Amino acid sequence: MNSTTWSHQSFTAPFTTTGRSSLVPRPPWHYAGWLLNVAFRFDASTAAPLVPPEAGKLVGTGCVHFADWQACTDGHELLDPVLAQYRETIVVLEIERPDGSRSMYCPAIWVDQDISLLRGLLQGWPKKMGSTWLTRSLPLEHPAAAPMIAGSRLGASLAVKERRVFEAQATLTGQAGRPMGFLALPTIGAVGWPDLRKPQQLPDLVLVKPDIGQRIGSDWHQAKASLRLTPHPEEDIGLLGDIQAEDASAGWVGLTVNGARDA
Repeated sequence: MNSTTWSHQSFTAPFTTTGRSSLVPRPPWHYAGWLLNVAFRFDASTAAPLVPPEAGKLVGTGCVHFADWQACTDGHELLDPVLAQYRETIVVLEIERPDGSRSMYCPAIWVDQDISLLRGLLQGWPKKMGSTWLTRSLPLEHPAAAPMIAGSRLGASLAVKERRVFEAQATLTGQAGRPMGFLALPTIGAVGWPDLRKPQQLPDLVLVKPDIGQRIGSDWHQAKASLRLTPHPEEDIGLLGDIQAEDASAGWVGLTVNGARDA
């Protein structure tokens, strides 16, 4: 291709001279969302295939985040919400890194928006399509609002290709909660792109973590929760086995991703 007569302005495909139809524009990417977080314990020995050894060693604890997000770049997406809004379910597992520090690793994540899917793959978050639903909390004292007070009940679920994989139910305690999962520890993902000119070769993996800029959050609200995982015939997440919910929290967070760094 003669670059002297044609050049593109696209960060991702489609590549055009205007860049307007690029699926994902360049960072920074700004996110604000409502999350239900459920920390759980699992058998680290059976789940080992989910994490590259160079990332670290599983310690047997993790978190499922059910999230309802709104995201933008320069803000124009907020005027056309179909470009900004999506829901997803994020699984992160706590690991001990080779230097003895603790991080989270993301082995699985499901989303309902193609823009978010590609942003995730670029960051090493292995996004696939799935359907997430979760109870919204609204700032009203009303039976349908699930206000952030003791006794309010929240639910969430993930279905992948019409099969339910995760289901959570939580009741707010009225006590202060804690950040957990990717909200509490740096989170690592693996980036790897195959080369179809060499289909016999698997991609080399590069471990990265997001470069987080501005970050704000609400107070987290503690909840008592149950969490059920149903194995899926096309997903490895069933390797977590019989998971046990340990803690839960709900609240809001805003953050900015400026790019990624080596993990």
